[in-house]
Amino acid sequence: MNTSKRKGLHYEEQAKSYLLKQGLVSLQQNYHSRFGEIDLIMLDGDMLCFIEVKFRRSTGFGGAANSISYLKQQKIIKTAQIFINQDRKHSRYAMRFDALMLQQTGEDISIDWIQNAFYAE
Repeated sequence: MNTSKRKGLHYEEQAKSYLLKQGLVSLQQNYHSRFGEIDLIMLDGDMLCFIEVKFRRSTGFGGAANSISYLKQQKIIKTAQIFINQDRKHSRYAMRFDALMLQQTGEDISIDWIQNAFYAE
């Protein structure tokens, strides 16, 4: 596994740990379809959450929040639809697309959890 992938998994684990402390329940991590990948799939009460995790060392280029392009959003939405179709029990939940941003601020990492970061059309 390359260094970039290892770092990505490290920050996804930090994000997952943070969300578990917020009361979410983990269903799957790094779910893949032919359209793309979803970093975390979790339940927040009766809400099925598809969560994109982003880490940035600086706020240059708009920071982590600006790194989820429209094309990336569409890939996540299509992948979420495949996840639901593979196990119909998930279709009873409302869906939410979140972003969890980890931002390097000096020696610390700040976390910004954006619920409903984007919507399926």
